[in-house]
This record gives sequence, structure tokens and C-alpha cells, in this order.
Amino acid sequence: MFDKKMPEAWRVLRIQSEMVDGIEHLTKIAHAVNIFGSARLGPDSPYYEQAEHLGCLLSRAGLNVITGGGPGIMEGANKGALGQGARSIGLNITLPQEQKPNTFQDISLDFRYFFVRKFMFMKHAVAFAIFPGGFGTMDELFEALTLIQTGKSEPFPVVLIGSGYWQGLIDWMRATMLSEGCISQTDLDLFVVTDSIDEAARIIISHYRSHVAGNEDE
Repeated sequence: MFDKKMPEAWRVLRIQSEMVDGIEHLTKIAHAVNIFGSARLGPDSPYYEQAEHLGCLLSRAGLNVITGGGPGIMEGANKGALGQGARSIGLNITLPQEQKPNTFQDISLDFRYFFVRKFMFMKHAVAFAIFPGGFGTMDELFEALTLIQTGKSEPFPVVLIGSGYWQGLIDWMRATMLSEGCISQTDLDLFVVTDSIDEAARIIISHYRSHVAGNEDE
């Protein structure tokens, strides 16, 4: 969202200040798992309960949890992570239709610019756990896959939760994207799909301990 009244040069400075502020607040976080999903799937959705369970498992394993800070799946994940051993973090975004930050955040940051916020998501990521969601969720999914595919990011688990929701997209990727030569077979190995929260947690925690924490000890 841009302020049309602000001169371009000053807008650059505001972008810079937003990035510096975000880096400064998260400098001691080191590593985190990003959990994404729809803001519209509230406590009455089974996915909300699953997100809460996953946030709890990851936090108990010592992994910080980052979400977009809003309601729905984001709230569930923050709620599960809060007070379980690691940090529960929300990277909130200012939107025309005001998105109220959920109340389950140890660290709550506000962003005006999506691309600065996306940088912060990627900067600390050791995994993405992605629940059913809309355009924003898809944006984060394909951002991660693109950066891993092109070697701009170290490979990390991208776990899609809810096979019933994701299967249609995956079938289309195979039948259209793959068959038309727009992606390769190995690109389809960049993510996994599961209905088990315990399996999702195992994949993420195992990767962290063997590829991230292990390297830090060397």
C-alpha cells in the first residue's frame, strides 16, 4: 500500500526504516518456522486446532514460530506456541480492511510494505508449514518454492497440511505445469503433503536438528 502524497525519496527512507526496525527486533531470534494459512478459518475450523497443535509442538522443541499475526490459522499457531518454550511472533500487515493482531504474540511487529514483511519471513525461516488459505497463503508458498528452486535460499521443508485441500493444485501442477515443461519432476519434490500434524512437526524438527542446529555446533 503506497501513500500517494509522499515523495518517492521519502518513501524509500520509510521502507529502509521499516526493514531496519524489523531486523533489529528479530536479531536475537536466529531461526523460526513460518506457519501460514487463512485468516478466515477460525476456532470452529479443524485447521485452526491443528495449527495450534503444531505451534505447540514446535515451540516445545525450541523452535520459534512466526505467523502473519492476524486471526484464523495465524492466531491458532501463535496461541499454540505462546508460553511453550520458544517465541511466538507475529509480523502484522497494515491493510485497508484493518487486520487486528491476535493476542498470542511475544513479539508483534507491524509492516506497511508486503515485500519488507516477506523478507523478514524468509530471513529466519528453517521451514514453512502451510495450511489451507487464499491468495496470500499461495503467495508465500510459491515465493518459498521459487527461492529454493533457483538456489536463492538454502533448501528447507515446505510442508502442506491438508491433502484434501491441496490435491487439486498438485494434480494441476503435474498434469499441466509438468507436462508442458514449465517445471521439472524434481521441482515437485520441493514440498511434501501430509494430514498428520505429528508428521509435519517431525519433518521440520528433524531438518532443523540435522541441518541447522548441527551446523551451528561445528
